[in-house]
Amino acid sequence: MPHLGRADRTLDGVRKCILHAVWQAQGKGCAPGAVGVCVGGDRTSGYTHAKEQLFRTLDDVNADPRLAEIEASVMATVNSLEIGTMGFGGKVTLIGCKIGALTRLPASFFVSVAYDCWAFRRLGVALNAATGAIDHWLYRDPSHPIVPMLDQAGFTRTGREISLHAPLTEDAVRALKVGDVVMVSGQMFTGRDAVHSHLMKHEPPVDLRGSVLYHCGPVVVKEGEGWRVTAAGPTTSIREEPYQGEIIRRYGIRAVIGKGGMGAKTLAALREHGAVYLNAIGGAAQFYARSIKRVDGVSLLEFGTPEAMWHLTVEDFPAIVTMDAHGNSLHKDIEQESGARLAAIGG
Repeated sequence: MPHLGRADRTLDGVRKCILHAVWQAQGKGCAPGAVGVCVGGDRTSGYTHAKEQLFRTLDDVNADPRLAEIEASVMATVNSLEIGTMGFGGKVTLIGCKIGALTRLPASFFVSVAYDCWAFRRLGVALNAATGAIDHWLYRDPSHPIVPMLDQAGFTRTGREISLHAPLTEDAVRALKVGDVVMVSGQMFTGRDAVHSHLMKHEPPVDLRGSVLYHCGPVVVKEGEGWRVTAAGPTTSIREEPYQGEIIRRYGIRAVIGKGGMGAKTLAALREHGAVYLNAIGGAAQFYARSIKRVDGVSLLEFGTPEAMWHLTVEDFPAIVTMDAHGNSLHKDIEQESGARLAAIGG
């Protein structure tokens, strides 16, 4: 097991499995995570039981003192890896670790880990069984009014933000560096798994030279002859790693937006062809929808609305450069640094 050595069939081996799973996740779970774990069972029952642990409250103490000790041990050490929220670094990587156990066959020792990213998105109602009317809303304490994540005007600017207008030039992109906050305006295209697979075998339905490609499956509603986007958060980008570098090379894409970062093949393509990876904020789907001023069209709708290629006009869409055109990657750096810390604490 990288950075940790051998994980034996012991409770210390379970601890190592959990630490390694959190390190592997890096920022791909976006918000601070919680892990549900099952020791024992089989592949199916183990994952089900692991997910069930995520229903436990954060202050719940395990009834089994041996498992309670591992939970406490993981929480005492895991944030010192400094992976941080969205993998940007920092001391809040995990907010909870809950472990359950099932019986197992003597020949097997499964440790199933369910990684859950945290976002406060709860909304609920109590319905009248006779009429179907709403009796009252849940999770709305009048003494704690809801505070919007961001107001309609956006976030407070520092004056250091860099405005980009698509289509982008190579010079504009190569001037960017890791850590820059950019505000993207102009045309943007969405593309998830189906679009990337399609582009490996077919020409694109639009001219992608200088374009911005957003790893996003937007929530859209039909309005008359057109469409309106109601939510447009980023999806995890690493799924597109087998395709992204080649698509950048073929079609001249200048910026890719997603969350969690990408790997070595994409980083090499960014450097060679003059492109950047921009990290959007996971869990901010409705906020990003405000930056979308109109839907100009849609291609490949036969893949379904989330997987289609949506043609969008955006204004001041905020994102952070985390992989630049000079071979620098925040994600690579954090992975290496946290790996060294894991090796130091995991033995």
